[in-house]
Amino acid sequence: MQSTVSTPSFQKLRSRYRNRVRLATALFFFGMGFSFATWASRIPSIKSQLQLTEADLGTLLLALPLGQLLAMTFSGKLVTHYGSRWICTFGLLLYAGCLPFIGLSHNKWELAIALTSFGFFGNLCNIAVNTQGVYTQSFFEKPIMGSFHGSWSLAGFAGALTGLVMLSFQMSVLHHFLIALGFVTVLVITNTRYLVKTQASKPEEKQSYNFFKNPDKTLLWLGIICFCGMASEGIMFDWSGVYFKEIVKVPGALVVLGYTTFMISMAAGRFLSDLFVAQLGYRKVLLLSGFVISIGLYTAVIFPYLIPSTIAFMLVGIGVSNVIPIIFNSAGNHPTIPTGIALTVVTSISFLGFLIGPPIIGYIAELTNLRYSFAVIGVFGLIIVCLVQKLSLFKG
Repeated sequence: MQSTVSTPSFQKLRSRYRNRVRLATALFFFGMGFSFATWASRIPSIKSQLQLTEADLGTLLLALPLGQLLAMTFSGKLVTHYGSRWICTFGLLLYAGCLPFIGLSHNKWELAIALTSFGFFGNLCNIAVNTQGVYTQSFFEKPIMGSFHGSWSLAGFAGALTGLVMLSFQMSVLHHFLIALGFVTVLVITNTRYLVKTQASKPEEKQSYNFFKNPDKTLLWLGIICFCGMASEGIMFDWSGVYFKEIVKVPGALVVLGYTTFMISMAAGRFLSDLFVAQLGYRKVLLLSGFVISIGLYTAVIFPYLIPSTIAFMLVGIGVSNVIPIIFNSAGNHPTIPTGIALTVVTSISFLGFLIGPPIIGYIAELTNLRYSFAVIGVFGLIIVCLVQKLSLFKG
């Protein structure tokens, strides 16, 4: 009697493979978000340990985007030439590997060097992981890019929750960061082989594209809109905990509540981003996002109390959730410029938001009050609205 062995059809195997690739890409986004959130959740602790003023912290926070800018000079070319798969792998390991060095910092200079390295490898990983996201999107008919950024935001919530637990158990920053490194290492080891191996398929002559010699207007405006979104997002990462501690004056471990609620709402917004875009179109989603960012920040400024500020930070999270996926996906699908290089151009412009936003907060807070600093950044949401309305870059 001959036994019959049932084998999955080609379509099922193909679907299974695509889903595993999607999961691997999402987990790399998760690893990046978890690494950043781990650092951000312990900023108040590091500020207290090193006895930093608001101006000191604002100046030191320049080190992180400085490292990002240093990497931007060649990260796109590396991804284009070698492919994003191995850049993702080594980039994420080195990114998380910087965390213990941050925890080991005993003075301002050590922290500055550690943060510069953290920003450097973070940018390298960011370009590679987003390139993977664009390649993986090409396997699917429905939009999925928003879900990848949702994984990053979900990791931010997980990192913030982990930070809350570590604070509750009074675990040192260094031990906390070593645990985070171990977790990210496991993610990398178990998912690298499922990443897309495809390299850029756009014309070879375009791989040497230089934005300064031949600026592309589309990439320029995408970068400026993204700049405003990242400036708003950046201050929430770096200053939300300080705001809750010094302005809202919440006790103990609740200092991470604002950051946690921000990350939850941003994660939810990004998982719903693809649905919003399908229903409303890119233009309307960006317009609404700009308004919500400003409403959230000004609510926190006018009502600096626990419940209003918590709701306000959730609104900011919803507002910023759609900006990055829409802009990065649009840049990554540029018809003539390789994905890695196009993303580098946009992130080079947009990450200036991280460069300018956090220091502005620190310097204005030193001269006046942290509430006034948040009011200044609230303008960026309105700038997004004005740019989208005037330029009409997105339709439908």
